[in-house]
Formats: sequence, C-alpha cells, structure tokens
Amino acid sequence: MRLCVFCGSSLGVSEAYREAAQGFGAALARRGIELVYGGAHVGLMGALADAVLAAGGRAIGVIPEALLERELAHRGLTDLRVVASMHERKALMASLSDGFVALPGGIGTLEELFEVWTWSQLGLHQKPCALLDVDGFYTGLIAFLDHTVAQGFVKPKQRQALLVESNPEVLLSRLTLVAPAPVTH
Repeated sequence: MRLCVFCGSSLGVSEAYREAAQGFGAALARRGIELVYGGAHVGLMGALADAVLAAGGRAIGVIPEALLERELAHRGLTDLRVVASMHERKALMASLSDGFVALPGGIGTLEELFEVWTWSQLGLHQKPCALLDVDGFYTGLIAFLDHTVAQGFVKPKQRQALLVESNPEVLLSRLTLVAPAPVTH
C-alpha cells in the first residue's frame, strides 16, 4: 500500500508538528506502507521522509523542476520523480497512491487535500482521504466543514468520507480498512 501525505514545507511553531510527522513516518515504515509526498527535504515534509527512511521504509518524492532547481529536493529518497509542473506533481502523486492524509501545513497542504477529496466526491477515485489532527491543528477547519454541511453545501456522506483522527495508529488502521485494493504502480 502507498499513502500520499500532504504537509508543510515549514516546521510550524509547535514541536508537536515535527514529532507527529516523524512518528507518522515511522508508523508507515513499520506497517510496510510506502510514502508518496512532495519530494522536499525541508519542513514537515523532510521530517516525514527522513523518519520513513530511518525506519527502513520506502519514500517516493514527486517534485516540479522549479523546486528542484531551488535545491529543495530530498536527495536520499527511494525514488525521486521530477515533473514539469505543480499540476503534473499532484496528478502523479494521486495516481501512485492508495489514499491521502494531510498533516499540519498551509494553503498548499489544504489545496492538495481538498482537490483529492473533491475528486472522491465526483467519483474520480474511491481512495480514502484523511486529516491527522495534531494538537487540535485542524479543529477550526473541522468545525467549518461541519458548518458547510449544516448550511447545505456539503452532503453529510461526503463530510463523513473525510476521516479525522488525532492518533496516527488509529488513523492508519482506519485507512487500511477503507482503502481499495492497491493498484499496480
């Protein structure tokens, strides 16, 4: 199984975010789940990938040429794929993955998660989408999403399709239960 993880290219202000990224990476490796992510060596992205690799796991990075040229690429990955654009990056990450998880991050993290979650709503895939809510990072977003349901813009079934957990092991167990059979990559 491969999981695509979206997260910040910075570390954020709380040490809990880095610790969560490292713990999640180690948990992926322990379970034999391969990481697919944005390919950078910085921020939570780098902490996540380093933890996967340190625990003997596999990490596949997908990075656009423009970011590679800025020397943001993680050079120690199992597989680093260079693409021409952000659009190609997201499409390849999605095609390589059996599910999606967002750790703390900024607007890029949210945009990536919302895109794949929208694709699920449209029936373009049946892969699970999830939030790892580290120290209440996503509490406000979750409340807003519940508000969109109450206001009739999101169907309850679609809101429930976005898994939310604060415990990484519980989240991984839930993802494993709902993920479709892995596709050949």
